[in-house]
Amino acid sequence: MKKLLMCSIALTMLLFSCSKEEIVTPQSEAVPELEDAFQKVLSIEEINTYIDEQFQTTGSFDWTQATNQVLYSAVYHGNKILTVGYGSKGASFEKAGDQESPRAKQEVLQLIQETEGTVEKSERFYEDDILNYMDVEVNSLQTIEQLRGRDDIIRYLEPNGYSFYQRGASYDVPLPKSSKGCNKDNQTIAAPDYRNVAPGAQVSWTFDQHNITQAWNYSTGAGVTVGVIDTGISSSQYLLSNAGFNDGYSSNRTVQRYGTFIDSSWWWSNNLDGPHDKCGHGTSMASTMTSPRNNDNLPVGVAYNSNLVSYRGTEDVVLDDYHERKGVSNALKALANRSDVKIISMSIGYPWSIGNVKDAVRYAHSRGKLIFAAGGTSTSITNWYGVIFPASMSETVAVTGITDNGRYDRCDVCHSGSKIDFTVVMQREGDGDRTAPVAGFYSGNRQYVGGSSVATATTAGIAALVWARYPSWSRDQVLSKLRQAAAFYPNKSSDYGYGNIDALKAVQ
Repeated sequence: MKKLLMCSIALTMLLFSCSKEEIVTPQSEAVPELEDAFQKVLSIEEINTYIDEQFQTTGSFDWTQATNQVLYSAVYHGNKILTVGYGSKGASFEKAGDQESPRAKQEVLQLIQETEGTVEKSERFYEDDILNYMDVEVNSLQTIEQLRGRDDIIRYLEPNGYSFYQRGASYDVPLPKSSKGCNKDNQTIAAPDYRNVAPGAQVSWTFDQHNITQAWNYSTGAGVTVGVIDTGISSSQYLLSNAGFNDGYSSNRTVQRYGTFIDSSWWWSNNLDGPHDKCGHGTSMASTMTSPRNNDNLPVGVAYNSNLVSYRGTEDVVLDDYHERKGVSNALKALANRSDVKIISMSIGYPWSIGNVKDAVRYAHSRGKLIFAAGGTSTSITNWYGVIFPASMSETVAVTGITDNGRYDRCDVCHSGSKIDFTVVMQREGDGDRTAPVAGFYSGNRQYVGGSSVATATTAGIAALVWARYPSWSRDQVLSKLRQAAAFYPNKSSDYGYGNIDALKAVQ
């Protein structure tokens, strides 16, 4: 039972999304036997058991805790991909301004060459253009041992192709689409869960919990550009298209779509899969933040006059795949380099830290971006797990969802903990199916969306209202205003941060 519980953490994490074709190591494939019996390649089950034990013992997991044997075994089962974060310890996550970066890189390549041969010119080699990390194919345990002996030039070593933890024991059984946050279904919204506003839009009941419509008397988000990294935007949703984004009372704004996710069985592929949502989660998040104040009897977004830049960096909300991790990292870099983007919203994550995503978060943060991340969504039997990555980082603002009972009880599937900064009321007490109404995957459709995902997108929208009200402010000034407008300020709850934000107070 203990093992089953732990292995289900990532499977049910965040907002249950789309399935994908996973690269599965055939169970009949012979694994290499090394001279030392204690250094054999461990099975996937043995690796997952080790991870479980770390969670049980310390409450977290990081690959720096793993033995050489465990790390090499995970690399072997993960398509033999080793991600190497190089450079001196501390802030050297990017090449620019780091005079030691070229030297560290060359020494890393020399160490790898001693056991693997030349890798830099191989097709199975990737070096990031901005961040100090590379991906290489590793076939020898000795390579791991060599690199781990050089703390002066190695920041982290990770098996970024290992994607089997969330599967539990069923490594060869694809996950259902509902298990990773994907939903394209049209749903009937209960009448008490919305009200109508001019010129014919619907306001979610959750907005009234935070005085969002009252805040519109001061700000609607005009002039601010919000970036969202998720599963993209549906090409079938008119309100989030170039033609429909300025529907009703929304005007003079733009929506842009990009894709950094690669849908391929080959980790060295560079064939981007495009910007369009195939899951539904990203469409829901974009709708929550920026859906126009329309005349089509559909839900309006929090910042209905903000610009939107959407990146399809992942196929679903659980970052368990090499291409998803790389896609999110690349999306973060792209948004970081845009001077017009003020806010980045990410309702995605994983139970433990991912090096190349962590570097990219720090890169975006160093360029003044206000980054919101979901605290975590999972089933009621696994949401004892703490705040997930990247919401666990100090460079992000972590958000979770609570019910409407007024007692700060987290939603049925929400995580809480000391890393949480803000909360959003997004679930009817005693009815986990009645959450926040949003525009659906297809034009004319509506659906409910819940968990820390919608809480995060809602908070990012409120931040856009504040920044539009005070356009000359810095990130830190906007964040300070959000805190001052929250229920617990100047104190902070051990589980719910500063609590619910009063959007009206935040823009006054």
